[in-house]
Amino acid sequence: MKTNRSKNDNNAVDLVCSTHMGAALNLARRGLGNVWPNPAVGCVIVKNNRVVGRGWTKPGGRPHAETEALKSAGREAVGSTAYVTLEPCNHFGKTPPCTEALICAGVKKVVVASLDPDERASGKGLKRLEDAGVIVDLGMARSEANTINQGYFLSVKNFRPFITLKIATTLDGKIATRNGESEWITGEISRKAVHKLRESHDAVMVGSGTALIDNPSLTCRLPGVENTHKLRVVLDGRLRVPENGVLAQTAKEIPVLIFTVSGSKDKSEKIKRLESLGITIVIFEKNDERLNIKDVMTEISSRGITRLLVEGGGSLAASLLANDLVDELAWFRAPSIMGDDGLSSIAKLGLDKLENMATFSRQSLTIFGDDSLEILTRK
Repeated sequence: MKTNRSKNDNNAVDLVCSTHMGAALNLARRGLGNVWPNPAVGCVIVKNNRVVGRGWTKPGGRPHAETEALKSAGREAVGSTAYVTLEPCNHFGKTPPCTEALICAGVKKVVVASLDPDERASGKGLKRLEDAGVIVDLGMARSEANTINQGYFLSVKNFRPFITLKIATTLDGKIATRNGESEWITGEISRKAVHKLRESHDAVMVGSGTALIDNPSLTCRLPGVENTHKLRVVLDGRLRVPENGVLAQTAKEIPVLIFTVSGSKDKSEKIKRLESLGITIVIFEKNDERLNIKDVMTEISSRGITRLLVEGGGSLAASLLANDLVDELAWFRAPSIMGDDGLSSIAKLGLDKLENMATFSRQSLTIFGDDSLEILTRK
């Protein structure tokens, strides 16, 4: 197995190879938000310097990218090179292993960006290919491939999803007036960008306060986007979600998951009514009504969610930051100032020292009319 590309390789060949892997990475990105619990994978098959097959993981995680690419390549796959963004699977699940599909199709060489951390696959897929006489090249565009599947990797290794915290504020960090008015701080273009964020995540989460005050649908309302596979999550320790709200009334069409605690009050009757509306409820056995955010994330991960977009208020944002659970910040800012009596986007964190602050690195800055969007990742 080749794990380090030679610096003496022909530059022209490397450029062609990186172009094909770049195309495979772009194909993989198409699956983000739709393929959970599987990783988003792209595959490009090349023969005689010509692309003969392309594929990416389809909604729900099946079929796999390699299967789709081989299908489009047909007989042209014999003697070809396959560029794959993640190690091909080597175990039987709902479908046969992709390694066997590549071998049976007569693929001569497989260029892989990154190893699959799943113990059923990690290294085993590449070994199976090599044992069958297929040339294997590992490591091209590894960093880019790992970035695409951060959520999948976190799910396998840390039992939690990749978490994006979305915040929309004034210049001074306020999300609502002292009377609770919040529609709309940012403009229409920014709101459309939020829907694009929802599209690239498996699930959207809010706290019960947001569910009560805003009565949101938490769907992605972009043309051509299918919502039925996207999960909507509410943290609701006191089980306050209204039965006549949008979330409850649409739960049979688009799934809703509510986390609550047993607490001191009897919630059994409301639980039955909510469940009859199609809502799934997870109950943590606790005497108080505060949810443990880390336990919530472990449970979400166990249900196959790899990428979670959080759109909650200040308390939920503070809880995530305090527990070091924010992987990415998507911060929308409007060119307005509300003042100190406005509702803060992040509740108290109790910090006494600057060194204890959560710090981030800006990845991009986009202007939407008068608004701006900063994407930042945790240092």
